[in-house]
Amino acid sequence: MSEAPADRPEPSGAASGVPADRPEPSGAASGVPADRPEPSGMVSKGSDSILELLTKRDILVCCGTGGVGKTTTAAALALEGARQGRSSCVVTIDPARRLADSLGVAQLSNSPHEIQGDWPGKLWAMMLDPKRTFDELVAQYASDAEQAERILSNRIYRSLSEALSGTHEYMAMEKLFELHNDRRFDLVVVDTPPTRNALDFLDAPGRLVRFLENRLFRLLLMPTRAYLRAVSIATRAFLRTVSKVVGVEMVQDAVAFFQAFEGMEEGFRARAESVSKLLVESGTAFVLVASPRRDSVEEAEYFAGKLKDANIEVEALVMNRLHPSFDDHEATKVDSKSAARPEKRGARRSSSGPKPSNRLSPEQAREALAVLRQNRDELNAVVERESNSYEGLLDFLGDVAVARVPFLAGDVHDLEGLEVVASYLVGPG
Repeated sequence: MSEAPADRPEPSGAASGVPADRPEPSGAASGVPADRPEPSGMVSKGSDSILELLTKRDILVCCGTGGVGKTTTAAALALEGARQGRSSCVVTIDPARRLADSLGVAQLSNSPHEIQGDWPGKLWAMMLDPKRTFDELVAQYASDAEQAERILSNRIYRSLSEALSGTHEYMAMEKLFELHNDRRFDLVVVDTPPTRNALDFLDAPGRLVRFLENRLFRLLLMPTRAYLRAVSIATRAFLRTVSKVVGVEMVQDAVAFFQAFEGMEEGFRARAESVSKLLVESGTAFVLVASPRRDSVEEAEYFAGKLKDANIEVEALVMNRLHPSFDDHEATKVDSKSAARPEKRGARRSSSGPKPSNRLSPEQAREALAVLRQNRDELNAVVERESNSYEGLLDFLGDVAVARVPFLAGDVHDLEGLEVVASYLVGPG
């Protein structure tokens, strides 16, 4: 099976990461549009800045443990891609409504939905439905509608597609492959499933191939009773034993499922191998997301080590939810929406009548200043501890782009909030 449709040229590689038949995004040569200043402040530049990754690459894989802001980061990257003139699509596995709300849509489904906005490119978003993605694969590789229906209605298949370990991870990678070959998009940002096993999503295509090549699977795949009668005594004994444990009906369902699967395994195998190759191509970049908690940093370093073992380099690190330094004006930036929030009705003091004096005595002023200084010192101590907590991770990763995103005034629940996160990812605009 071909890795990509014949009518789509292969990415041109590390030089641009953009198919030759697509116009180069504005600013792609340098990674910075002419009307936007060079990133600074919260962003440290490695071999490629995050802005350069957004303009040069085809795929950005946001990875890391759960609860570190991975989904929001992925959505903000895709939004910034659209602001850079690219046609970007973010794939999220987060079922929470808040992401759909932040993108200004009622809900997200397993099909890309275009988000309207004032940007030169296009922005699409979708929420992965592993079961539906699996169903679509079955329909694609079945020889006819009858074979597809036999599989989709089989109880074993329904259990496998909903509960089999690794299904979620593989379907995320499958959807990534599908979108990459969709000519509507030139940038795909994928929010990988949170998992304790750092390489579950990378190994998922390989696990599928190993499952298809399993000896028992191949035995049960044979369609004729004549062959089943010729199966070894040991295999028949095994099936009888299993029948006693799970019931004859369950074993019959399993045999029916494997037999209905006949002829489809080669298509699944070829597709899985293509997905694996896509993850290590030069047009794909991995973005590691972490927070300054000790457990998060340790798991991020473990994750990066496993990627290195698989010959995959992390090319960007996003440190999320950092406390801002008291003396760092860039870090203490407040989004305009929060700063411009009007006072509540009735809160404004009447201009008539005498105004109460708020002048402090010298002693009160000294006490207030002492409290402020103590607060500053305590906050700076927290900032220093956080910086020390991920210093080893930075040393381990080496020359990578680093973005530091502080705690924001409120939760990210709309496009304006995503734009604020994006401004920290690529630098002030």
